[in-house]
This record gives sequence, C-alpha cells and structure tokens, in this order.
Amino acid sequence: MSCLQTIADYGLRSVGIGERLLPKTDFTLCQQFTLIGSGLIWNIYFALFALLLGFGLAVGLALARNSAIVWISKPAAWFIFVFRGSPLFIQFFLFYEAFTLLPKNGIELNLGFTILTAETRWLTRAAAGALIVLFLNTSAYTGEIFYGALRSVPKGDLEAAEAYGFSGWTKFRRITFPTMLRLGWPAYTNESIFLTHATTLVFFSSFPAWQQKGDALYYANYLADKTFNPFIPYPILAFYFILLSLGIILAYGRVYRHLNRHLPQDKRPRLRARPQMVR
Repeated sequence: MSCLQTIADYGLRSVGIGERLLPKTDFTLCQQFTLIGSGLIWNIYFALFALLLGFGLAVGLALARNSAIVWISKPAAWFIFVFRGSPLFIQFFLFYEAFTLLPKNGIELNLGFTILTAETRWLTRAAAGALIVLFLNTSAYTGEIFYGALRSVPKGDLEAAEAYGFSGWTKFRRITFPTMLRLGWPAYTNESIFLTHATTLVFFSSFPAWQQKGDALYYANYLADKTFNPFIPYPILAFYFILLSLGIILAYGRVYRHLNRHLPQDKRPRLRARPQMVR
C-alpha cells in the first residue's frame, strides 16, 4: 500500500471517514504518522473551540472580578479559584459523572427547557462534555491572567483618556481593553499552549469521542501496544504537538505585534513563549 493510499484510507478515520478497521501488523512509518495525525483532529478541535469560547468568558470574568460590586466580583473570584484550584483531570471525571448520573437519578436541569434527561447522551461524549470542561478550565486561567492585566493598566493612560473626553464604553474599547490585551498576551500565549497539550488528557477521561476514541494519544498508545516499541509513535505524537506549539507562537506573535503597532519600532516588545513546566 502506498503512502498516499494510506493517507486516503486513514487520514480522517478519527471522525468516522475511511477505513474502520485498524491495521494489525506490518506498521509502516507512514501509517503511524497518518493515524496519529488523524487523531490530532480531535485535539485541534478541543483546543480551538475551548480557546475561542473561553476568551469571551475570560474577559467577562476579569471585568466581573474587577467590579466594585461584591455580588458580581465574588462569584467570579470563586469560579476562578475553584477551576484553578482543582486538577483538570479530576474535573473531567466529576463532569462526566454529573452528566451521566444526574439524569439517571431523575435530576433534570431546567432552564425553560430540559437539558439533561435519561435519553440525553450528547453531553457524555467528548465532542461536547470534554469540550465544556476544557472551556471552563481555560476560562478560569485566562480570566485570572486578564484580571491581573486589567489591574496593571497604567492610571496615567486612563486619566489621559478622560482628559480627551473618553468615558464609559469608548474608554474601555479604545484604551482599557487594548492595554489589557497587550499586558496579558504573553501569559495568555503560554496558557493556550498548555491547554493544547492538556487536550491529551481527554484520552484518559471517561468521555468517548464520536464513533471511536480517535484522539492522537489513542492512536499512539494503540501503535505502541501493537509494535511493542513506544519510541516511534510517542516521538511522532510529540513532534505533532511541537508543530502545534510553534503554530500558536507564530499566530499569537502576529497578534502581539498588531497590538503594539502604535509603539516605535525599537520599543516594540517581542513575544517570548516560556512554556510552563508546572501549571
């Protein structure tokens, strides 16, 4: 079988397209790259949508925590504390058990319509359930980053904006929000890299992917078990995630340069990614 045929057969297997049966013997390097790359589709899906959705909630959490109104700031602070204070791995299991056991025990969540029922299964699938956990987790971490950046906005900038007649939404849109992003963007870049790496934890959680487990670590683990050689599939998996990390650094670096475009060329800070060894 040629490498192009292997890619055609297994390139989209993780989303239910192509060969349903995995190869059993005679694994080629092309097959290993293709299968693990196929599973990477799920990791990209989790990271992309968790970051996109989490960004909006994180901005809201940062603004809420910075509010002078206690009943607004305290819930935001506790939300951030709970999700930052508990392990992500434990959050996966807690949410899965909640999505599975609560409907079975006749407990329904009603917000004008029934969300959880005994017949509802979509929340227990990785495409929805695991994404919700990652979305809430990164929202808490990013919210804390943006809160710190919001508190660090120079008062002189705000006073100058008021002197120019800016107030309310105009001051926030043109001064506070862009400055908050500039100050928090390097740390947010690291959070995005960490979340992308954390998508591999979905393999160990109880959430199954659509039709088959299918994420990159699933295929790397399968190949390591079948070949009794972990020194090929796991480095391939690491290689893919290194490429994803480089892609994030390049994309976020362009955004960072855009955020600092008003500064003189010699004073524009460079984005330096410093991946956290311990979160």
